Amino acid sequence: MRYLLRKLAFYVVALWAALTLNFLIPRLMPGNPVDLMLSKLATKGPVTPTTRTAIQALLGTDTSSSLWTQYWRYLHHLLTGDLGTSIAYFPAPVSQVIGQTLPWTVGLIGIATVISFAVGILLGRAAGWRRGSWIDNLIPFTTMLQSVPYFWLALLLLFLLASSWPVFPLSGGYDVYSVTPSWSLPFLQSVLYHGALPALTIVISSIGGWMLGMRNMMVSTLSEDFVVTAEAKGLTPRRIRSRYVARNAILPSVSGFAISLGFVVAGSIVTEAVFGYPGIGSALLLAVGNNDYALMQGVFLIITLAVLGANLLVDLLYGVIDPRTRARS
Repeated sequence: MRYLLRKLAFYVVALWAALTLNFLIPRLMPGNPVDLMLSKLATKGPVTPTTRTAIQALLGTDTSSSLWTQYWRYLHHLLTGDLGTSIAYFPAPVSQVIGQTLPWTVGLIGIATVISFAVGILLGRAAGWRRGSWIDNLIPFTTMLQSVPYFWLALLLLFLLASSWPVFPLSGGYDVYSVTPSWSLPFLQSVLYHGALPALTIVISSIGGWMLGMRNMMVSTLSEDFVVTAEAKGLTPRRIRSRYVARNAILPSVSGFAISLGFVVAGSIVTEAVFGYPGIGSALLLAVGNNDYALMQGVFLIITLAVLGANLLVDLLYGVIDPRTRARS
């Protein structure tokens, strides 16, 4: 219980610090969302000072009050679930924009990250256990793919598999001309078809790191004394590999997986920009271009909660996998 309370207290403080930075950073950026909105309204007719005051109140950017007052108002709105109104998607509230775009990102980037981790760990375990085999010789090629810039690999696959040989569509999350969003089988098939190439790109570009890390940890763990003891006791190679070597070798990878899983939302920006995918990364790019404070703060809040939540979950899981961490804490 003491271990759990200490971990929770640390993450509560980290959440408060992240929320404070989330409030300050957009306000330190150049530009003003109110002026941007007024410039759009000015194309339709004259804008009065009363209109400016009303827009400031609507967007929560009233600079007449002190920064401290704005900060407490910001925290109160967060606690009540009010994330403000988006300028880029005006007059839609930020919570609605995030609710519509987040499932696309989690479904694509999240599933692809889990697949790359699972496949990389399994291949790395086999490569470390059988050094010099064909799987072990495959690692230099997979690490080379990881060193290639992601956007370049994505553009290359788009050119090969969507343009030259049209196996996959060029962009979009589903076929907007033939299906409508629902839980119907045709819509789900269209989503899987449009998400296959972006997911394949993520898996190809990230599987090498998981494979190399697991392979090196397997080789290092095989030289430990407890493995020699297990072999002297006459345990089967399969039991030694699974219960002794792999279980200890996977611990560093679990920590890395927590970080990558937490940054699923943040890592979607390049993917969605290249493939024209309708996720939260595309919404964030549009928010930055329009100085949309409210939407930027909402997306950053989701990223913060995802990173802290994933790390807290893996910290607790780490304590279950390796009880020594609880004793040291």
